[in-house]
Amino acid sequence: MNLKKIVILGVALLSLINCNKPSNRHSTRANTEVSPKNAQLEEVFADGTYQLTGVAVSKDNRVFVNYPYWLDNHSYSVIEVKNGKAVPYPNAEWNSFRKGEDGQNKFVTVQSVVTDDKGFLWVVDAAGIGLGKVYQHSAKVLKINLANNKIENIYRFPENVVGEDVYINDIRVDNENGFAYLTNSNTGGIVVLNIKNGESKLVLANSTLVKSDANYHFSPLGTELKKVDGSLLKVNSDGIALTPDNQYLYFKPLTDNKLYRIKTDLLRDFKSSEDVLNKSVEDLGKFVTTDGMIFDKKGNLYLGDLEKSSIVKITPDLKMTTIVQDNEKLIWPDSYSISDDEYLYISNSQIQLMPWFHDGKEQFKKPFKVFRVKI
Repeated sequence: MNLKKIVILGVALLSLINCNKPSNRHSTRANTEVSPKNAQLEEVFADGTYQLTGVAVSKDNRVFVNYPYWLDNHSYSVIEVKNGKAVPYPNAEWNSFRKGEDGQNKFVTVQSVVTDDKGFLWVVDAAGIGLGKVYQHSAKVLKINLANNKIENIYRFPENVVGEDVYINDIRVDNENGFAYLTNSNTGGIVVLNIKNGESKLVLANSTLVKSDANYHFSPLGTELKKVDGSLLKVNSDGIALTPDNQYLYFKPLTDNKLYRIKTDLLRDFKSSEDVLNKSVEDLGKFVTTDGMIFDKKGNLYLGDLEKSSIVKITPDLKMTTIVQDNEKLIWPDSYSISDDEYLYISNSQIQLMPWFHDGKEQFKKPFKVFRVKI
């Protein structure tokens, strides 16, 4: 074989290797999107009164939904869906909070619910009524045993981790290594929680990588979304997902289309400096604006495209496919859960139709719904 042929083969081999590697933190990779096959959306639950944000499905297909205390029209915070009805979970007492009461042992503003691989439901109580400051230091995470519906642990946070301006949003749990990860969607950052001893740390809080791109025009209604005071909606690190092997944590700001990841062993080491963590974040490129996101067992990542009312799948080689699009049903697809029989459960919170963006008037298309789609 002559030298010219060897060089050509070497270049081809290098290209083949590189095409399967994730882009580095400086990447601006262009992603190929395949046209939608429009999979069938099946309605799972509907609530004609209260705005919901999160959904979680257990291994035995029990379905849980949460409701944040954002608007005055609020009742329960976490429910289990039984025969199509909302039943307060784990009991009525935890769902009985009213303003002025002690929120330490009641749900105040539950942002998300997540089930894990060990039969537990994790409840994130940001305690920020109306997305305001943390109410009376009552932000917390609950671990509930689904076998007996008992609260097994309540994790609370010191002021230097979850201060009054931190809004803990979504959570992913790694039982193998004994850690959980939460996003701070207000000021930005990742909360790392040791679920064995309760120690926690807020990291990347000063990094630009957890902040929403100020130059991105977030437009889920066709025009840039503005609050009543005329300011643009900017939401920082929100969506979060763990790879099936627990080696990488994926995260992104809500109101732009950038996607990042970082190795979890660096996050688990509380001695890792902020400089090391910041330099270790990988920029995977630009995809869609999403609220929640989740991995399936094969390493495919599912996100909701808020601006196109659709659900997309990103394969391990970072190719993006739209699997379903529906302007009437997917109104701000919010959070996700995957059942053992491979259904993706989708909550729809209709955030862009809240009175916050329409001169104080609700534009909701009730009922609020949870759907599922076969993946």
